[in-house]
Amino acid sequence: MRREVVRDDTGGRLALLTSTFCLTPEVIPDLYRLCGQAELLFTVIKRDLRIKVCFRTSERAVKVQILIATTKKRLHLAHHSVKEIPRILSLSMLETILINQLLTQPR
Repeated sequence: MRREVVRDDTGGRLALLTSTFCLTPEVIPDLYRLCGQAELLFTVIKRDLRIKVCFRTSERAVKVQILIATTKKRLHLAHHSVKEIPRILSLSMLETILINQLLTQPR
């Protein structure tokens, strides 16, 4: 482990622990800042789209789940589960019907 002490934007001192020895001390706080921004982004996405857990961890799976949650929110489909919407849509690919009608039909 390596301990680096750097100055933040306000002039305060930050002590950072890292196991990466190939990076300069100036780059390490920037990486921490970027990781923090990514964490904040996912926190906001999960809160606003009401995603409790990601079902898979691949990039494509996360994008699909975010797309489904966004569609669910935009179409006001709170009563349908995230897993149910793709199933309904895949069963109706050959039908000519409006998506709002499809998702509001009783089963």
